[in-house]
Amino acid sequence: MAQRAAPIDARRVLPRLPLAAGVLVLLLGGIWAGLLRIGWALPAPHESLAALHGPLLVCGLLGTVIGFERAAALRSRIALIGPLLTALGGLLLLAGAPLRAGQTLFVLGSVGLIAMFAELMRRQPARFTVTMAVGAAVWLGGNLIWLSGRPFALVALWWAGFLVLTIAGERLELGRLRQLPASAWAAFAAATALYLAGLGVALVTLDAGMRLAGAGMLALAAWLLRYDIARRTVRKPGLARFSAVCILSGSAWLAVSGAIALAAGALYAGPLYDALLHALFVGFVFAMIFGHAPIVVPALLGVPVAFSRRLYLPLAALHLSLALRLLGDLAGLGDVRRWGGMLNGVSILLFLALMAVGAFAARSRARS
Repeated sequence: MAQRAAPIDARRVLPRLPLAAGVLVLLLGGIWAGLLRIGWALPAPHESLAALHGPLLVCGLLGTVIGFERAAALRSRIALIGPLLTALGGLLLLAGAPLRAGQTLFVLGSVGLIAMFAELMRRQPARFTVTMAVGAAVWLGGNLIWLSGRPFALVALWWAGFLVLTIAGERLELGRLRQLPASAWAAFAAATALYLAGLGVALVTLDAGMRLAGAGMLALAAWLLRYDIARRTVRKPGLARFSAVCILSGSAWLAVSGAIALAAGALYAGPLYDALLHALFVGFVFAMIFGHAPIVVPALLGVPVAFSRRLYLPLAALHLSLALRLLGDLAGLGDVRRWGGMLNGVSILLFLALMAVGAFAARSRARS
């Protein structure tokens, strides 16, 4: 007789569904804003939507997801206030609310994330919690810089620091049982310090700060490619290999972004600026999201997701479309750049659709 599927714990799942729905709306809104910003003639609910592409995805979407993940680790309902504030801030901006309202909620949400890491460090003082806590502080710094009216290129650099350090900390957390030599930890500390020095110097002079931060990104990318546990798990089958491919390929894009920053220095707009930002935010960050999502989503939502090799399709599409976008940037081919940007968004949505298919497949297998 076929076994029935294990029941989903409604007490765990249902309270999280509104936040998950908000995250989905922010993802779709952020992608739509990006298409507007890159030059696609699409309808928009308000004129400022295109300018909100970065804030919606970094603070609204990723800030909320990271806060949600840390709140789940703390098993605290009070800790959910932070990600709820950032989700609300993003949704208000998406709806056309005044910019200051969203900025204020993002600042408060980033303060909430710092408070979560303070508690996490009290419970488990370790390199990975310290690294992610520093990332949270950098996010707060970036939000305050944005609120103060400084150039957005500076804000974006600090927001990049938030995501780079958070992801680096998560990679340390997942590989914490590895016995690395003291020289490896010294190299990680030096790369992180160099990156943070670049963020600090950028407050005074963006050119020198960008170059230092670029050197730090290159050093962190080299560290991940050399010491990340993905170097071992890429030899394993199934989900372990897929996640490792995501991590290693994403680290290569971090190196590309760092090389552009180191060579170009201060960038405020233009094709090279687009290449620098999207090598990092799309190539590095979203490749890491692809690699972590099949593990993190079931843990956060209590909904199992069956792994399928079809997930390699959106990963390959993400990298190829990003390469196309950068080709358009560097060769001055606007149409190529626009199509690369469009396909970036399609790749992300395809991954999301395949994750949903995996959730249905897991339920079907459980019933059989």
